[in-house]
Amino acid sequence: MRMKIKAVIFDMDGVIFDSEVLVLQSWKEVAALHGFTVEDELFFRCVGVNAANTKEIFLDYYGRDFPYDEYKTQASKWFHDRYDNGLLPMKPGVKELLTYLKDAGYFIGLASSTRKATVTQEITDAGLMPFFDNLTCGDMLKKSKPEPDIFWMACENLKVKPEEALVIEDSFNGIRAAYRAGCIPLMVPDMIAPDGEMKEKAFKIFENLFEVQKWMETQVSKET
Repeated sequence: MRMKIKAVIFDMDGVIFDSEVLVLQSWKEVAALHGFTVEDELFFRCVGVNAANTKEIFLDYYGRDFPYDEYKTQASKWFHDRYDNGLLPMKPGVKELLTYLKDAGYFIGLASSTRKATVTQEITDAGLMPFFDNLTCGDMLKKSKPEPDIFWMACENLKVKPEEALVIEDSFNGIRAAYRAGCIPLMVPDMIAPDGEMKEKAFKIFENLFEVQKWMETQVSKET
């Protein structure tokens, strides 16, 4: 018997856009200009969380006197100078999956820890805005992933119950948040391979979005 759902909610960075590795590159490039290094472990702790929590992670790591705001501004400029105006690469299968979902009548949402202005610009530049019924972003609420609040808000905006929504995430914090929200978490790993916790909390783990679509076509139906 097919699973019946009403909505699919996407994370953005690492799921829609192949951006996580580019963000890490920007962090490392700017850090090198200032004579320090950004370890991968620190970056991975920040994946999936909002700006305020990222700042706290940096200050805890480097000390409270670390000039985070200056560093973040420079790293952001490095990134946007190179990848704005539709130059940010998309993950394989994004448009195909979004087209399938739209044609099938699913509600489509986005729940990203990135601030709304950036999300809106990047989704618009990529020509993807017509696919989405709602964007829920990190600066629209206080609690960040791995807390479940962003997915509760996304479901409320889409007028569906959490158990009626599939969530596609790449990050550990995203899967934790979707799981805690009572949604159905699907993991498509990006830079970090799933561990035992992810294999337990994710309903399914896929190698790419093409696999997600094939699974939905055979195992999931639109609930009316």
